[in-house]
Amino acid sequence: MFSVLILTLNEEKNLPRCLASARGCDDVVVLDSGSTDRTVEIASNAGARVVHRRFDNFADHRNFAQTSIPFPHPWVFHLDADETLTPELIQECNAAGNRPDVDGYFVAPKMMFQGRWIPHCTDFPAYQARFVAAPRFRFVQVGHGQREAPDMRMARLRENYLHDISAGGEDEWLEKHRRYALHEAHAHLGNATAAPWKALLTGPSLDRRRALKRLSFHLPGRPWLRFIYQYVARGGFLDGRPGLRYCRLLSMYEGFIAAEIRRLRKGREP
Repeated sequence: MFSVLILTLNEEKNLPRCLASARGCDDVVVLDSGSTDRTVEIASNAGARVVHRRFDNFADHRNFAQTSIPFPHPWVFHLDADETLTPELIQECNAAGNRPDVDGYFVAPKMMFQGRWIPHCTDFPAYQARFVAAPRFRFVQVGHGQREAPDMRMARLRENYLHDISAGGEDEWLEKHRRYALHEAHAHLGNATAAPWKALLTGPSLDRRRALKRLSFHLPGRPWLRFIYQYVARGGFLDGRPGLRYCRLLSMYEGFIAAEIRRLRKGREP
């Protein structure tokens, strides 16, 4: 068996479905960041343990859980409230948690948008570190999100979790990504190293994706380039109308990042 950690902040709409997907697990912890809606009530009524902590960033938030929350199981699956487990993934995690030679597993989400899986314009499989050994696993903050620390021993799971990226509607998505854009701009301006060309050309798929992201910050017209890359090069047109709409949102997000980079650079000028 393994534990499940769910991060929340005013997630009364999404949390019931997330909790329902984890019914096959006997330990579910909700790490709440000060919800003012019914999130905590819903979690408690479902039998989840609730821990409170003010949010600073995703890496520190998850690391706090890894080291400060007493989990009865040595392995923890990290979820957000708009994500769900599948029975197949739970079964695979139960088997994978017996390996002593890895610190964590990459798991690829299936991104759902407007009721449809859109694999092409979301770069499936875009692996993330989600099933990890507590308390030895460590996350590091990168942009608005987190990834595994460089010394973590990683493997991959075959099954996927589901991420409903349209759960809150487009207005909420845009508001959230305006905040993310500031983090991405700070991360870019704080990283003076060039994109690793070797990883971009010959590295594993995950390393190529990360290298391509770093390279993209140095290209002009990034909003249009992002749209062309996701919709044409990655085959987003195969995802139908939801794919087209999501590619447009990604283009807007790139515009947010570019605007924040210009604003921050201007503020640094003498």
